[in-house]
This record gives sequence, C-alpha cells and structure tokens, in this order.
Amino acid sequence: MTRTRTPPVAAHPLFSLQGKTALISGAGSAEGIGFATARLLGELGCSVALCATGPRIHERAAALRQQGIRAQGYIADLTVAAETDHLLKQVAQDFARIDILVNNAGMTQEGQAEAFTTFDMLEDRDWTKTLQRNLDTCYLLTRRVLPGMLASGHGRIINVASVTGPVVANPGEVAYSAAKAGMVGMSRALALEVGHKGITVNCVAPGWVATASQTEAEHQAAMHTPMGRAGTPEEMAAAIVFLAMPVASYIHGEMLVVDGANCLQERKG
Repeated sequence: MTRTRTPPVAAHPLFSLQGKTALISGAGSAEGIGFATARLLGELGCSVALCATGPRIHERAAALRQQGIRAQGYIADLTVAAETDHLLKQVAQDFARIDILVNNAGMTQEGQAEAFTTFDMLEDRDWTKTLQRNLDTCYLLTRRVLPGMLASGHGRIINVASVTGPVVANPGEVAYSAAKAGMVGMSRALALEVGHKGITVNCVAPGWVATASQTEAEHQAAMHTPMGRAGTPEEMAAAIVFLAMPVASYIHGEMLVVDGANCLQERKG
C-alpha cells in the first residue's frame, strides 16, 4: 500500500520571524536566559546579534552558527556609553537593521557578582554599580537602538525585568529591586511615546529560574512555588520571543510575569 506523504506545514505569518534581526544583551552564559532567547529567535528565522562583557560570547555565537543560524557575537560593557556606541556601530556593519531588541543584561556580569547587602550596610558604590548593571544598560542600549526603529516604523523592545522590585522583594536586594522597578517604569513611559509609531515595548518578569548563577537558597525557594520547581531559561525565552512576534502586535506597555504562580501565594513554605 502506498503511503501518502503529508506536506510540511508552512509557518503562520503571525508567528513568523523570518527576515528579522534581533539584538540580545547579556547572552554570554550557555545556561542563561539571554542565550536561550537568542537560540529560539534564531530557530524561528531571526538573524541574531549577541553581546556580553567577555569573550565567551563568541562561543555562544559559534554554537548558533553550527545550527545554521546567522549569528554574531560582540563584547561590550553596556554600562559605558562609549562602548555601547561602538557596539551599535559594529552591529550596523554586520546587519542591515535591528528589528527586535532584548535587554537581558543585568543581575550578574562576568567577573562581577551582584551584591546582597541590607540597606543600612549598603555602600554608595554598590548602589551605583547595581543600578548601572540592571537599569543603565537597558537605557543606554534602548536609547541608541530606538532611532533606527522609529525610522523604519517598526520594532519590538522586550526588557527582562524581574518579579523582584515590581511585584515582590527580598532582604538585601534594595538596589536590585529599585533597578528592576525602574526598568518597568521606563518601559511603560516609553510605550506611551512610541506605540503609534509601530513599536511595542514590553517587560518579562521572571521568578525563580534555574540558570548557572542560581544559588542553592534560590533553588530551595523554587521548590515552594505552586509548580514545585524553578522555571527554565527556555521557558523565559518562550515568553520573550512571543512578545517579539507579529501575533503580539497589540500587547504593549505590559509586564508579563513568568513565575509559575509564585506571586499568587501568600505562604511560600
């Protein structure tokens, strides 16, 4: 008996990212949200520009190219305006435009750990560094990418915030909480300015995520979520990439919490 071959299903245009170019910051860790997002974007047809503060970003880009994804890695400290400017010049030479911007840089930086200090012991320099790492990076990169999106009349900006700050908080994370809440506030204000110009601005707010930087205490806390586990970088990436798709064109100025319903429960074990 002859078997009938089922033809391949074409990607629906509302879910297609073919021909788009994405810039993802904070993509240096192989087990991080940034790299998972870059990989998923690439698998869905995007060309991807990845940046981080250290040379391991070239390994991440090479891994994507082995999958057949057009990818290029860049080293830049996005807390420094001059380095951010240089990054964008390099990206412009390699790619025609940036359609999708994912501001994922923050929390940790290669060679620098996030400080966990109660407010009464917080040093001014640590406050400043934390805001630079978690908020200034988002501002500096968005400010430089936005003019190109305005010129083209299209763009997707997705900022990786956190439930910490906008929704909940932890002792010892005053500066981090302030930075992430600031990111959400910046995103909402920017959304009002650019929505009628073909650009959407949204935030994804992860809860506990099993990345390489997750501590044992964080792992244990994740066991008390309603789902009984931490989220994965791939699950965070799925939310980010959804907001980059044409199907999400009327989702604007929002903060999508991805925490396995942990924020809903008052008693967490």
